Amino acid sequence: MSKKTVLHVLLLLLAWGLYSQTPPAQPLPNGFREIELGMSLDEVKEKLKGDSYFDYRGDPDVSLLTTPNKSVIECAGSFFIRRAFFQFHKEELYIIILLLDPTKIDYFTMYTTFVNKYGEPDSLNPEEALWDDGEIRLSLERPLSVKYIAMDVFNMLKKENDREESVETFLKERFLNEF
Repeated sequence: MSKKTVLHVLLLLLAWGLYSQTPPAQPLPNGFREIELGMSLDEVKEKLKGDSYFDYRGDPDVSLLTTPNKSVIECAGSFFIRRAFFQFHKEELYIIILLLDPTKIDYFTMYTTFVNKYGEPDSLNPEEALWDDGEIRLSLERPLSVKYIAMDVFNMLKKENDREESVETFLKERFLNEF
């Protein structure tokens, strides 16, 4: 082989190697479109009014939960979204749940899109694919939903719940010992 042929082969192999590498993963999104984790209840309401993917009707879609400092916006979706839930703690958005329409989009297409954008999931099982960077958790769940979770608020609420459950267990045991 001539030096020129060897050089061409090496350049082709180099080009093929660069082309075939997967692009670096993008950072996880902190929300969907213009609605981002950490927004206030009023900010989310305003964003929902102007977003054609959501059929937000105003305050009738807002409900208070039985626990203090928590509220949820639930609204119908349009196009690829059937329903959407926006959960708040102290009027700060910390969970977005989008129930997608499986007649218009499928799990595999969503999974492939996420892998191409964010890399391989941190956890994968038959029920869900999960990407987690410590601050944001993005999950794609079967049959077809997407969840965005602000992990700082989620972990704080989980610790509070665990404490409450342990106190309740202690009080229950103490009560049962009275018999």
